[in-house]
Amino acid sequence: MFHNPWILALLLLLPVIAWRMWTGARQTAVPFSSIEHLQHLRPTWRQRLAWLPAALTLAAIAVTIIALARPREGREQTVVDADGIAIEMVVDRSGSMRALDFKIDGQHVDRLTAIKNVAGRFIGGDDKVQEEDGLTGRVSDLVGLVTFAGFADAVTPPTLDHAFVMAQLNHQDIVVKRAEDGTAIGDAISLAVEKLNSLDDRKEKKVKSKVLVLLTDGENNAGEVDPQQAAELAKKMDIKIYTIGVGTRGRAPVPVINPLSGREEIRWAEVNIDEDALRKIAATTGGKYFRATNTESLTEIYREIDQLEKTKIEEQRFVDYRELAVQSIPLGTLSFPPLVLVALGLLSARVLLSNTLFREFA
Repeated sequence: MFHNPWILALLLLLPVIAWRMWTGARQTAVPFSSIEHLQHLRPTWRQRLAWLPAALTLAAIAVTIIALARPREGREQTVVDADGIAIEMVVDRSGSMRALDFKIDGQHVDRLTAIKNVAGRFIGGDDKVQEEDGLTGRVSDLVGLVTFAGFADAVTPPTLDHAFVMAQLNHQDIVVKRAEDGTAIGDAISLAVEKLNSLDDRKEKKVKSKVLVLLTDGENNAGEVDPQQAAELAKKMDIKIYTIGVGTRGRAPVPVINPLSGREEIRWAEVNIDEDALRKIAATTGGKYFRATNTESLTEIYREIDQLEKTKIEEQRFVDYRELAVQSIPLGTLSFPPLVLVALGLLSARVLLSNTLFREFA
C-alpha cells in the first residue's frame, strides 16, 4: 500500500521523457563522400548498448517517484484484554445416570452421554456458531470439572486448556460399584467452590466472576456436607450456581442385569429429582434452576447460561508500518535495499557509464 498514491501519476510522464531522450538528442554528422561500404560494418558492443545510460536514467526517475509515494508494508497486531469467567462444571455420574431417556441423532443414550455431548459444545463451541441457536464456546474463560457419585472428585482445575477438559469429561464413566454409588451433591458443590476460590491466588488471569454449573438426576443421599450449607458457602465466596435437574418426568427406561440370565434388560424406574433443593441452591447464590427432560432442552439450557454469563472482551489493533522507501525490504532470507538507495545506485551507474564507456565528445 502507498501513503501518497497520487504521486504515482507522475509515472505517466516517463514515456514523454523517454521520447525526448531518444528522439530529441543532438544529432552530429561528418561530411563523407559515400557511406555505402560503411553500411556493411557490424556495430560494436558499445553501439549496441548506447541506450543503457538513458534507460538507467528512466529507471532512477521511476524508482524515485515510487519512493515519493511512500510504499509501506503494514503488520497488524491485536492485543486482547478479556475479563474472563471461571466456570466449574459439576457432573453427576451416579448409577441412575444410566437411564436411557435422552436421544442423540435419533438414538437412545444415557444421561451422562447426553451431558458429555452438550457440555462439550458449551465449552468448545459447535458447528452452528454462526447461527442464532449455536453454542459459541467459552474461549476466554477458565473451565474446570468436578464429578461425583457417592464421592466428589476434582478432575481438572479451572484452566484455559479446554481440549484437555473436554477429553477428561469424555473419559468419565457411570459408576458400577455399589460402594461408590450415591449422590453427594453437597460434597461436590463444596469441592467446586474450593477450586474456584483458589483462583484468587493466581495472578495470571483476571476473573470477572465465578460460576458453578451443577447437573444431577437425583437427591442428595451421600457425603458429609449439606447441599444448602454448601450453597451458603458459595454465596459468601461470591460464586453463582446454576442447577440442572436431568431426566424425564415420571418414569424412565433403565438398563439392568437380570441376576438369573445375566442378560441386560430394560426396566422402567421412577425419576426422583429433589427439585426444591436444587431451586433453593440456585436462588441462594443468585443463579437459576433448570429442568432438562431431553437433549434439546438440555442444549437450550446451556444456551441460556451461555447468554447469561457473557465474557467482556476488548480488542485493540495496532499497525506497525515498514517504510519501504527508506527501510530494507525482506525477501525470504535475503534483504532488498531501500528504494532511495536503489534510485541513487541507478543514477550513479548512469553517471559512471556516461563518463567512461559511453562518454560523448563534443
